[in-house]
Amino acid sequence: MTKVWAHRGASGYYPENTISSFEGAIKQNADGIELDVHLSKDGYLIVCHDETLNRTTNGKGFIKQYDLYELKQLDAGSWYDKKFKGEKIPLLEEVIDLIKGTKMELNIELKAGSIFYPGIEEKVLKMVDKYGIKKQVIISSFDHYSLVKTKDLDKDIKTGILYMEALYKPLDYVKTTKANALHPNYITLTKDIVDEAKAIGIDVNPYTINNEEHVRMIKSMNVNAIITNYPDKVKAILSE
Repeated sequence: MTKVWAHRGASGYYPENTISSFEGAIKQNADGIELDVHLSKDGYLIVCHDETLNRTTNGKGFIKQYDLYELKQLDAGSWYDKKFKGEKIPLLEEVIDLIKGTKMELNIELKAGSIFYPGIEEKVLKMVDKYGIKKQVIISSFDHYSLVKTKDLDKDIKTGILYMEALYKPLDYVKTTKANALHPNYITLTKDIVDEAKAIGIDVNPYTINNEEHVRMIKSMNVNAIITNYPDKVKAILSE
């Protein structure tokens, strides 16, 4: 059965990457949560999609320019809807605390590449180990150097290669990076790629699938997980 992972939480209904959004995903019986992680000026693991605060908070500038105290003063909800005023930017630890003791999977995307966050891989792995949730976690990134480093630090952690455009021979590439999964933009995906991946034990977890027609198309490919902003809607389609 294809699983459903809530993209930045149930972000079709709540401000993305907030505790409300993650709690919404739990209420909608999502099988997992996908989120994005940066480092603050003082080295804390901050959950936010963009490198800057401009779009999803009332702050300005880069996350890395602010310490945790300053980031926690910001409003991360009003931009989406006034009823979410006062919503805070969460720490990765706060989200892990929310799902610990459950069977929910956690897809942690390292926001590396365009911004260099020294030691982010080590910090995430340390947090995962602290809570003993390694079996529930997969670490993904568009920065494949970061994924290789993560795997070098812990050969047992699952990693997933994020990519937006079609890769040439993606299953050859996944072996090169020692990753456990492909996380493609769904429009690049074919049934042959999914079948070949399954044959060698590689999961396929495409993003971000919100349209009913596209959900049905991907459902027919029998992928491991669908990443979506609307976990309730996708689960309803998959259960038909």
